[in-house]
Amino acid sequence: MKLKKFSGNPILRPLETNSWENLIVCNPGAWYENGIFYLLYRAAGDDEDHVIRFGLATSKDGYNFTRENDLPCFGPSKEGPDSGCVEDARIVKFDDYYYITYAFRPFHPGQYWRFDHDEVLTPEMGENAPVFLKKNIANSALAITKDFKTWRRLGRITQSNLDDRDVIIFPEKINGKFVMLHRPKEWIGVGYGPKYPAIWIRSSEDLLNWEEPSKVLIEGVEESWEEKVGGSTPPIKTDKGWFLLYHGVENGGRGYYRVGALMLDLNDPTKVIARTRNFIMEPEFDYELEGYYNGCVFPTGNIVKDGILYVYYGGADKYVGVATVDFDELVDKLLKGEL
Repeated sequence: MKLKKFSGNPILRPLETNSWENLIVCNPGAWYENGIFYLLYRAAGDDEDHVIRFGLATSKDGYNFTRENDLPCFGPSKEGPDSGCVEDARIVKFDDYYYITYAFRPFHPGQYWRFDHDEVLTPEMGENAPVFLKKNIANSALAITKDFKTWRRLGRITQSNLDDRDVIIFPEKINGKFVMLHRPKEWIGVGYGPKYPAIWIRSSEDLLNWEEPSKVLIEGVEESWEEKVGGSTPPIKTDKGWFLLYHGVENGGRGYYRVGALMLDLNDPTKVIARTRNFIMEPEFDYELEGYYNGCVFPTGNIVKDGILYVYYGGADKYVGVATVDFDELVDKLLKGEL
């Protein structure tokens, strides 16, 4: 069973008339409320620094999206730690606020596809500078908004000396605590366990303070489509468990990006009760095979409406696509071990 890609993909493309998004449009956070689908998408223009911002698009049917403004709705700060870029939003809601986790850097990353794998621009900062600055490390932060127009930045929620992205917060407390998924790239090998970057899980009583010990949720499978893994979309609560999409990367994180799924225990999400053996989505079409990371499907948002799971994803680090599937059927096959 595979996700069905929309025949009209990509649903968002770079827009020539907007200089801040004329090169890349990808990896959207997604939300549905009051008949409107919202996409908070990653965007960048054709500039050497490669400044990354968020744009906002909306739709009534989940397929045909209209940009809400010719300007970005959220971008790097002028003087804060996230002054280099903001990217890869994931959206949940508590009370009246949308809580958005996002990755950031202190300096612009540069056009990373022109560098070696996992390299970015690293300005000279002096030997005593924090590693966050010296290595231009990607951290993750939290911001809140009521309307995707007016924002409050709450700051870093991961360690400054770790490349810790794919940070996703569960949409409700479990046993009185918030729960986070994250992917610390440096937590590998002796003392940690996984050979390649893995998905970790931790809890907290406060959304800004994540100091409780973290535990490996899943790690990659050697010599498979998922040697390196990371969380993709905010978990969806069902009566059978928490449903979660994740991405897997072959060749130690240097190959194609594909998509798998998990079911986690409702009351103890550190327990995996089901996991796909095979991927349920992979790069197939030009908009997924040819871009700034060739061969990549990267989900960052999912919505269930009228029994259909809508999965919003980046294609080849350049486009936005959507794929759908009957949600109950997907969950049933996952729990039966048929995927």
